Amino acid sequence: MKIKNNQILCIGEILWDNLPSGAKPGGAPMNVALHLKRVGQQVAVASKIGNDEQGKKLLKFLENSGLNTDLVQVDESLPTSEVLVHLDVNNNATYEICEPVAWDNLKLTDSLSNKAKESGLIIYGSLASRNAETRNTILNLLENDAAKLIDVNLRKPYDTREIVEMLIMKSDVVKLNDDELLVFAKWNEVQLQDEKSRIKWFADHYNSKMVCVTKGDKGAILFADGEFYEHPGFKVNAVDTVGAGDAFLAGFIAALYEGKTNDKALEFACATGSFVASKAGATPEYDRFEIEHLIISK
Repeated sequence: MKIKNNQILCIGEILWDNLPSGAKPGGAPMNVALHLKRVGQQVAVASKIGNDEQGKKLLKFLENSGLNTDLVQVDESLPTSEVLVHLDVNNNATYEICEPVAWDNLKLTDSLSNKAKESGLIIYGSLASRNAETRNTILNLLENDAAKLIDVNLRKPYDTREIVEMLIMKSDVVKLNDDELLVFAKWNEVQLQDEKSRIKWFADHYNSKMVCVTKGDKGAILFADGEFYEHPGFKVNAVDTVGAGDAFLAGFIAALYEGKTNDKALEFACATGSFVASKAGATPEYDRFEIEHLIISK
């Protein structure tokens, strides 16, 4: 994957995750951006909040985290997004996502277009494209020479095949989980029992240069340049899995940016995701030395 510079743009939803323990800032693109910032990358986030108290709190949180908020728009009519998060007995999360909310109405502005053109990597998800306005903005931003990475987040009922597949075809790199991989196989009536065969089929079918599949506490598998790389993950006491996949992705990108080999990038990604799963909320405070300590002490 060729990247023209080290500027990263994350586009999509920012919101409040209402967990059993209380409300915490969230949304996959924001989480990825925050984790990238924590591990030393240059990153900006583009999204939209409502002109309300929850929006002001979210903006303050982003500013305090050191993220550039110039591309966070304010909607005068739609509210800031809030999501109900339910944790099962294993602390795995499911989500209730309301609509319409401010990030459904992300506008294409000159500053946003310019930032996309300047960026070496654009990260986007499938959820933010559930409605036409933001979807059209994202599709427009993808029409440039930046490398593109899609973080698949199939959230019912916002998992329309036509939209999700269109977004994947625009990407160079795809990150998804093992359950989502099965969904794509089912959509295409592909009945391959072997996981690696499914991943290779996915890469060929969607013309993906790199496919990364997370498998919860069983680690992850990467397919790149015709080769497979696997990591079993790190054993931690999970507090909740909210944001663990986002942390994994940020760790993976950061490691590639730093010139790590694919296997070492996957290791760092698994360590970052595992570490965040051992903490409460999607974006706990930490620094990269804690991640590196987890790798050394495995």
